[in-house]
Amino acid sequence: MRHIISVLVENEAGALSRVAGLFSARGYNIESLTVAPTEDPTLSRMTLVTVGSDEIVEQIKKQLNKLIDVVKLMDLTEGDHIEREMMLIKVKAQANDREELKRLTDIFRAKIIDVTDVSYVIELTGATKKLDAFVGAVPEGRIIEVVRSGPTGIARGAKGLTL
Repeated sequence: MRHIISVLVENEAGALSRVAGLFSARGYNIESLTVAPTEDPTLSRMTLVTVGSDEIVEQIKKQLNKLIDVVKLMDLTEGDHIEREMMLIKVKAQANDREELKRLTDIFRAKIIDVTDVSYVIELTGATKKLDAFVGAVPEGRIIEVVRSGPTGIARGAKGLTL
């Protein structure tokens, strides 16, 4: 099962390395990882996506909690949450393709953020399935490059990852 684990860590050099090292030392895979400072400059929020049975994920959470850099963690998939991913996709956009690509962009509520003679760069935010569907809808042979952030998320309601 896929789990999104949100972790508050001390905003210090080496914290990311120690978390990644924990995963690699135990043979666990990180499918996606995002990190950024929080409203408190001494803390960063790390969002990890991993796949494993409930037992494996429980073990991962216990090991993460033992790290000195980890202040608090939450498995977002255990409750109601909102998750989003961002994608930048560069596509070939020659004269005969431009209108079709603009329509596709509008259908998915994406934005064309860069235009050249031969390409568009399109920005799309949403659930992973939406981004996958957009990639699948782009005509074959038109994709030049895809960059994705990986999912990030936040708990719904009053529950939150705070001190």
